[in-house]
Amino acid sequence: MSLDKLRKVIKESNNIVFFGGAGVSTESKIPDFRSASGLYNEKTKMNYSPEKILSHSFFMDHTKEFYDFYKSKMIYTDAKPNDAHLALAELEKMGKLKAVITQNIDGLHQSAGSKEVLELHGSVHRNYCTKCRKFFSLDYVIKSEEVPRCDDCGNIIKPDVVLYEESLDMGILYKSIDYIQKCQVLIVAGTSLTVYPAAGLISYFNGKDLILINKSKTPYDKLAGIVINDSVGKTLGSVI
Repeated sequence: MSLDKLRKVIKESNNIVFFGGAGVSTESKIPDFRSASGLYNEKTKMNYSPEKILSHSFFMDHTKEFYDFYKSKMIYTDAKPNDAHLALAELEKMGKLKAVITQNIDGLHQSAGSKEVLELHGSVHRNYCTKCRKFFSLDYVIKSEEVPRCDDCGNIIKPDVVLYEESLDMGILYKSIDYIQKCQVLIVAGTSLTVYPAAGLISYFNGKDLILINKSKTPYDKLAGIVINDSVGKTLGSVI
């Protein structure tokens, strides 16, 4: 019944925005962070939690250890877009989906063909010199021994991802808010909606249909017209 309702909403709307979290990419074999088997509950070889390792201060003070963890746990070069990514790219091509807003840093939405992708937490595919700001590819970072350094000025390269203790890119945040405020349908998927400020974006929605797709319950379920507790790829792949 919920799938039929979702199919009908999508068919009748040409102003949809999608907001997704880690659960969108788990079917591409990229682990999430906060579930019982997620990255944040893993034990690391170092005496630091993953949250500590992925902080700005740790990056500055222990750059080699940061990259040891980052390269082994945050980069998945073999990951391919799943049914969720492909369905969203198709919706955009059909003129129905106006934007994808994502908390993920894997670039899979772009790989699937989506054009308007707002990356709240940045991307592993962009890396920049902390001094001269020259940009480098993911491949450059992966192939660098220990700490990647700029081939022009020799300074440390940082992934263009938002670490703990860092602020979101306000331009991307405001653009995301604008899309959400103006859309008719907001599909929120693969996120527990417990991490702020990203989770607060849902409060800007004033449209007609709020749809939540997540394997577990969220604090916003009671506000949604459609709630589907299932995988994002399976759900979107079956209604497009």
